[in-house]
Amino acid sequence: MGKIVNTMLVFGIALIALSVIFGAVSAQEHEETTEEANPAGVGLKLIGAGLAVGLSGVGAGIGEASIGAAAVGAMAEDPKMFGKGLLMTVIPETIVIFGLLIAFMIIGS
Repeated sequence: MGKIVNTMLVFGIALIALSVIFGAVSAQEHEETTEEANPAGVGLKLIGAGLAVGLSGVGAGIGEASIGAAAVGAMAEDPKMFGKGLLMTVIPETIVIFGLLIAFMIIGS
């Protein structure tokens, strides 16, 4: 189970890095088109967007690790539990989608 948690944490950190890189590129393009650039405000937006995606990814990874372990145990006893186990495993992923949506809203404002 430790490998699953470590994998999810690495995945969350990768999402943070990708969101910061995406935000930096879009902020650089935005600075070139606007006359009044505010580098401190842009930097805080990028940090906020990275935190929104990263923390939601880490939280979902931790939650999904325990749910996945329980789902595999339930499926080992009764194969009919596959659908319920899959549904319960997918639910934490919606939290990451909401975090990504918030990050896009932060960057876009």
